[in-house]
Amino acid sequence: MLLDFCKENDIPYDLCGKIVVATDEAEKPLLQNLFVRGEQNGLKNLKKLTKEELKDYEPHVNGMEGIFVPQTGIVDYKKVAEKYGELIQKNGGEIKLNEKVIDIKAESDSSTVITEKNEYTGRIIINCAGLYSDKIARLTVKNLTIKIIPFRGEYFKLKKEKEYLVKNLIYPVPDPNFPFLGVHFTRMVKGGVEAGPNAVLAFKREGYKKSQINLAELGETLAWPGFQKVAVKYWKTGFGEMYRSFSKAAFTKALQKLIPEIQEEDLVEGGAGVRAQACDRDGGLVDDFLILEEKQVINICNAPSPAATSSLAIGETVARLVLKKL
Repeated sequence: MLLDFCKENDIPYDLCGKIVVATDEAEKPLLQNLFVRGEQNGLKNLKKLTKEELKDYEPHVNGMEGIFVPQTGIVDYKKVAEKYGELIQKNGGEIKLNEKVIDIKAESDSSTVITEKNEYTGRIIINCAGLYSDKIARLTVKNLTIKIIPFRGEYFKLKKEKEYLVKNLIYPVPDPNFPFLGVHFTRMVKGGVEAGPNAVLAFKREGYKKSQINLAELGETLAWPGFQKVAVKYWKTGFGEMYRSFSKAAFTKALQKLIPEIQEEDLVEGGAGVRAQACDRDGGLVDDFLILEEKQVINICNAPSPAATSSLAIGETVARLVLKKL
């Protein structure tokens, strides 16, 4: 759907494909599982790669086996989002910015969203508030059993003269117990190569920098029973991610598993994003889309990667739920 949208609206993209790489023996069965799952999900022309064949796709990569995924592409997502906004307004929608939601009053035949500046009444309310989706959901859902835990993902960029080390996209085999992809290499459609992200606990919901701390929000995270269980279960992984956040050398070492030639001086600081990760009370990090329905409200409480790629498909799913209610 996103490809069709980009074609219809003249948004440049590149269906370049990616490789997923197993760098040690333990990852081989996980890679095989990934291959089987890809075929079960309808992906055509997936290709298993030997150590030698990996070099045909990415000459500088280090790996024992791999998979080539031809369906993967890259796009300037800011342009996609801007086009969404343009079309929403063209079709009679309004986009209101900088209005904090204070309350929601759900009646039997209508609902009202109360913000700091206005009140908006309609038949159905859709909450897709990302990092604050749980807080908005709690205004209408009693005993909500999930909380959003913010995880910051930090990136480096390859220096211009080292971009030749990456032709397209190079991914590690994901850990099935941990809903993050691991550090990988991504060629950008506008040029340049990103390396990352890590996954570190953010100390505020919108903590895009290490220095940004909100004690109240951090306290909420630390007090959540589910997070406490996650911390016990993944403390070693968590400390490793935190160490890489503060140590460029450690970050470089993680990248060298995929491309041994990468050196610390080849990396320049890039941007960061914050992932709105839903965590249930039992310590489960929700690794799928989570949509909770009330009579007058639809709450999108978890939309992990590939949420951007899937945004039109998610929108269609939510639209169908709305039409059923109408």
